[in-house]
Amino acid sequence: MPPILMLLGPTASGKSAASLAIARRHPVEIVSVDSALVYRGMDIGTAKPEPAELAAVPHHLIDILDPAQAYSAARFAADARRLCGEIVARGRLPLLVGGTMLYAKAFMGGLAPLPGADAAIRARLDAEAATQGWPALHARLATLDPVTAARLAPGDAQRIQRALEVFELTGQPLSALHAAPVADARPPAPAIVVSLEPSRREELHRRIAARFEAMITAGLLGEVARLRARGDLHPGLPSMRAVGYRQAWAWLEEHPERDPQAMRDPRDPVLRSLLDRGIAATRQLAKRQLTWLRSMPDRIVVDCLDPSAEARVLAIAQAQWPPRPGFGAGRI
Repeated sequence: MPPILMLLGPTASGKSAASLAIARRHPVEIVSVDSALVYRGMDIGTAKPEPAELAAVPHHLIDILDPAQAYSAARFAADARRLCGEIVARGRLPLLVGGTMLYAKAFMGGLAPLPGADAAIRARLDAEAATQGWPALHARLATLDPVTAARLAPGDAQRIQRALEVFELTGQPLSALHAAPVADARPPAPAIVVSLEPSRREELHRRIAARFEAMITAGLLGEVARLRARGDLHPGLPSMRAVGYRQAWAWLEEHPERDPQAMRDPRDPVLRSLLDRGIAATRQLAKRQLTWLRSMPDRIVVDCLDPSAEARVLAIAQAQWPPRPGFGAGRI
């Protein structure tokens, strides 16, 4: 079985463009490593590939769930391993692309089984956060699981809640469970990790700001308004906690008098609070992604800001996937 290439990186690092460049040279099928792209109807805020891109090269694990449903790292790992085998059986090459690092870790080395959600514990933690604030619960987490607390922002409600929940249910820190190897949960072939990382954090921040502004222009508020109008979604769902969606949902609740379909100009002063919160949350996401990546000592780092980054990624792919009988040509 040929090696599996994994193209990882923080948001706005150019993963999608690099993956399509690989697809022009190699007979790949792309497996998305993204916890938000699995949801249907969430296109703008996830920077989902355009229909032409999806048609040009086969993509997997995109638009497979309704936003009311949940997905997990364990399910991703099982799905991705199965897909890799199916892709190779078709005479093609598996290319995993994305930025959900927990999914990547689950695929690479497995994760210890984690307990499911406990509604009673979550409700109690939500009530405590309502009176004490999430920074106070973050401080509590720092005493129980300093490794996890160190990589979370004090306001990262979803992850703080989950880490405290896991500790209450298992008596063990989430970081310890993540670090425990699972011997029978390995990739079906050697996995080569290529990591797109910025040499200048401020330039990545500029890209993040420009990308979020472009999402506003493309109609992010209208997209979130349509999701809210369904009536069966709420901010506590994993889908609606995704960066960008959580901030847009809150903004819509704060400005019920505004027409979300018309709110597309990022220069509009009334959108300033949304931009500030959305960009800050995306920066925090990128920081967490980079922290995860630095814990992968065998990754091949490519500076995503280098003008030759795409050429370097292509050279790595060529070294791992030299021409071989039985494998077709690129499709794009």
